[in-house]
Parts: sequence; structure tokens; C-alpha cells
Amino acid sequence: MSESPPPNRAAAAAKIAANPAGYKVCEGCDSIVGSGAALCPNCHSYRFDASAQRVILQAKILGSREQTSVTADDLG
Repeated sequence: MSESPPPNRAAAAAKIAANPAGYKVCEGCDSIVGSGAALCPNCHSYRFDASAQRVILQAKILGSREQTSVTADDLG
């Protein structure tokens, strides 16, 4: 039986999917970052996919499951 993701994670995914032009997906770690980012804050990659289709798909994937990666906020 799968658990549902925390509400804030699902809400963040919905916000991203509603405005995909404001985001892009890191091709190094599949994180979603703001469209103005030059480097991924998680893996420091500089390659991104900014297509709306990819951003929406990744937001749905990440919003439907628990967080599995370690972010800078987790270390602070």
C-alpha cells in the first residue's frame, strides 16, 4: 500500500505544473529548479530541459511520492 505524499509536496507540484514556463528540469538529477537558475543547487549540473511537457511530467512524478533526495535545506 503506497502512502500519499505530504500535502505541501503535492501543492508545490500543482503550482509548478500550472506554470511550467517558470521552471526547468535538471538533466543531472531530475530536480525542478526555477527558470533563472544557471546551476542546479542539488547536483551543480548546468544542463536543463525547459520544455513545458517535461516540467509538467516531472512535477507529477515528484509530487506523487515522498522526497528521496538530500537537499541543501536538509543539511542546514
